[in-house]
Formats: sequence, C-alpha cells, structure tokens
Amino acid sequence: MQDEQDEPVASTWSVHSSYVFYSFLAGIFLTSLTLGNVVGITKFVDLGWFVIPAGLLAYPFTFLATDLISELYGRRRAQALVWVGLCMNLFMLFLMWFGHTLPDASGVSGASATFEQVYAFMKPNVVASMIAYLVAQSVDVQLFHFWRTLTRGRHLWLRNNGSTLLSQLVDTVLISFVLYASGGLGSQIDSVAKLIPLVLSSYAFKCVFAVLDTPLFYLGVYVLRERLPSVD
Repeated sequence: MQDEQDEPVASTWSVHSSYVFYSFLAGIFLTSLTLGNVVGITKFVDLGWFVIPAGLLAYPFTFLATDLISELYGRRRAQALVWVGLCMNLFMLFLMWFGHTLPDASGVSGASATFEQVYAFMKPNVVASMIAYLVAQSVDVQLFHFWRTLTRGRHLWLRNNGSTLLSQLVDTVLISFVLYASGGLGSQIDSVAKLIPLVLSSYAFKCVFAVLDTPLFYLGVYVLRERLPSVD
C-alpha cells in the first residue's frame, strides 16, 4: 500500500526532472547561440593550431545540446528549438537596432562608441550566422535521426559525430562566405584565397570539439535515458 502511494510522487518527480533537464539543454543552446552572435567576429583568437572567431568558442555547444535533445526527447523538440533559436536571435537583433536608433543621453552613457561598434559588427554576423545556423542545425537534426534509423538505435558515436561533422562543415562554409561577401570580415581578408585558411581552421576546431564532446554525449544519454521520460 505504501508503494502504491509513493509511485505517483516518484513519477511526478521524474517528469519534473525531465522538464528541468530539457530546459537546461535549451538554455545552453540559446545562450551559446546568442553569445556567439554577439561576440561573433569582434575578435579572432589564436589557439596555437587554430585561429578562430571568439564567438566560435560557444557555438559547438549548440550541436551537443541539440544532439542530446534529439536522443532523449525526439526530433520534433530538437527541430522546434532550432526555430526558437532563430526567433530569439532576430528578437535580439531588433532590440540592438532599436537601441541604435534612440538618441544618446550625453554625459550619462559610459560606452556609446563601444555599443555602436558591437552593433556594426553584429549586423552582418547575425545575418550570416542565422542563414548558416538554420541550414546547419536542420541538417544536424535530420542526419542524427537518419543515422539513428539506419543503425536501429545502435552506435551512438556514429549519429553524434556523423551528424555534427557534416552539419558543421555546412555551417562553417556558409557563414564564412556570407560574411566575406557582405564585407563582415577584416580588411585583410580581401580574397577567397585568404578566406580558405580561416574556413579550414574554424572547421578543424569544430571537428576536434565534436570528437571531444562524444564522451559527454554518451554520459548524458546513458545516465539519463532511463531516468527521464520524454516530455510530451
């Protein structure tokens, strides 16, 4: 009798945990995506083997989050999050534009020039990023479930890396060439020949990260798959 009384409580807690973890993954996704677009190409960092935009440091976490959501919650929720991310970044761009159009309160503003510089860099970066993002994340979600169906649910590493590596290649090529065409890169990147090394460096960084995040993906799936019922 005691077990029957405890079961609904345990079930309720399990569903609550499922919502909390989904919200946590969605928060990582949206924070990484937005931060990557704000920071964008304002600074390139030298990591020794790689020279990449500072905004790229956050972006690979978006693919880890969508892969975990795809595995634990299904394709529909992962694809929905991709669309939410697009809307949130357009909303962010609107707010930045609105702040840009309002008059400066002279003597009060602490860094108006900095705001304008960030806004100037952010405009082409967000546009390029959103084009690449929408295509690449959609490719990632679809490929993830293609590999999952093909392997009948086996080989987690294949669908995790197989979807991420190809989708990030699409993302890297698209965002780099859109930024180049719009003049969003530095003045020294004035030819495709100079652009290619940046594309290769960015993609190599993403590939390394995709391999390194595989243990995190396995950990998340094996620890949580049986504990977190899907949120309908």
